[in-house]
Amino acid sequence: MEYKLIHCDSLLKKITKKDTFFNGTYCIDPYQNCEFGCLYCDSSFDKTIYVKKNAVETLENELQTVEKGVIIVGSVHDPYQKAEQKYEITKKILKTIKKYHFPCHILTKSTLVLRDISLLSSMNCMVTISILSLNKNVYRIFEENVPPSKERLQTIKTLAKHGIKTGAALIPILPYIVEWDLEHITKAVKNNKAHYLLHKHLELKGEQKQLFIDVIQKHYPHLLSTYDKLYKDRFKPDKKYISEIDMKIQTFCRKYNISEKILQ
Repeated sequence: MEYKLIHCDSLLKKITKKDTFFNGTYCIDPYQNCEFGCLYCDSSFDKTIYVKKNAVETLENELQTVEKGVIIVGSVHDPYQKAEQKYEITKKILKTIKKYHFPCHILTKSTLVLRDISLLSSMNCMVTISILSLNKNVYRIFEENVPPSKERLQTIKTLAKHGIKTGAALIPILPYIVEWDLEHITKAVKNNKAHYLLHKHLELKGEQKQLFIDVIQKHYPHLLSTYDKLYKDRFKPDKKYISEIDMKIQTFCRKYNISEKILQ
């Protein structure tokens, strides 16, 4: 993996449509591309990680000119990927967000977020940790470079223990691979003090779609025809499937008394 320092003219992006999922107003990505290499994600294809070396100076200027709103940190590329250990761009960005009294919402798969727990505890911040599956065979195939699910669950528990509003995101839901895990995941995130469980289906677009299908062919060849029917010429599964999965998760969330949305 190659790291390349770049200059950014802008950092803060306004979310144009009302965000009822993550409740964001703006979004920031401290890094461009992601070295976690998750096989369902199109931000993992490029082997060069671009580090926004002047991110703090750029953000300082931007936050002085915009209205208050929730800043999503890590909207596309994980803000706590391995590069953060060396460059600490995310940590510096969070300090700047705190300085200007903006609320923020961090999206990550990484346990490295615990490094900044004292900072997060002192600001208006919430954290959502992604969980793909509790099945080792599944997450080792699709998320080989990400901390194990057990460690991510413990991260949720630790953040919550320190008074930080924390939840889990079952994103993406891999069709016919994680259905059998849905109740276990819901129960586990609740037991680890998550405030909510967000969920969303798998989207397959452009080059990403063929690369993902290649993974299915290698590890789950019996599902090839099923995926073909489920997606056809769409980037989303068919509506019936989405509805059925949503209803299952809603049932489990009610059973274990956990919200499937972020409550104010």
